[in-house]
Amino acid sequence: PEDPPAQKEGTDPYAAARNRMVQRHLVERGIKNPRVLDAFRTVPRHRFVPPTAISLAYEDESIPIGEAQTITPVYDVALMTEALDPQPTDKVYEVGTGSGYQASILSRLVKEVYSVEIKEPLGKRAAEVIKSLGYNNIHTRIGDGYAGWPEAAPFDKIIVTCAPEKVPPPLVEQLKEGGRMVIPVGRRYDQSLYLMEKRDGKLVLIKKLRPTLFVPMTGRAQREAAAERAKGAEEKTKP
Repeated sequence: PEDPPAQKEGTDPYAAARNRMVQRHLVERGIKNPRVLDAFRTVPRHRFVPPTAISLAYEDESIPIGEAQTITPVYDVALMTEALDPQPTDKVYEVGTGSGYQASILSRLVKEVYSVEIKEPLGKRAAEVIKSLGYNNIHTRIGDGYAGWPEAAPFDKIIVTCAPEKVPPPLVEQLKEGGRMVIPVGRRYDQSLYLMEKRDGKLVLIKKLRPTLFVPMTGRAQREAAAERAKGAEEKTKP
């Protein structure tokens, strides 16, 4: 997709900061895909952080954005994006719009992005920023990302930006055969980021990308995890 005219270099006082960010935090740490690097040079990250945090926008920081959520550090966004191997024909589903930055990066690299956010104030704000930037191949809605987006499925790629303790089955169902999923899985302080692929209807682990720390997936995923823990505790107390 063409970049909106406002983002062309020369008219943008933040372009130099973005180039520095890409060199220091992405290139020097091993991100290689030229299309991915270009997307990070283009998308104005400072538009996705609170006004008080603009000075941190181009650092590799996790920045609070309200509702107990954060904007993911830029290296992690790049690592996840590169692992997905985004293609210009791809339709991608994202769980957890958050600030809208990850969806915006993907929108420069794929055909369509469908992104769901459970926290209404965040989802609304992200949709406004995305619209103001002219990224019109991003579709957003408010809801529990656990259930996927059935009417837009199947998806070539799925990216999850919050951590469930187990992969939600609807996401596996809505991923195309041969499609990739990048997802952090685990308990609050014991998570890893995984690259998985759907083969013969099941998810297969391709690579454990790194240990990580994402906000937990809320909604149904959280309820199921709590129920399972309660059941486990009950089993232990049985005579």
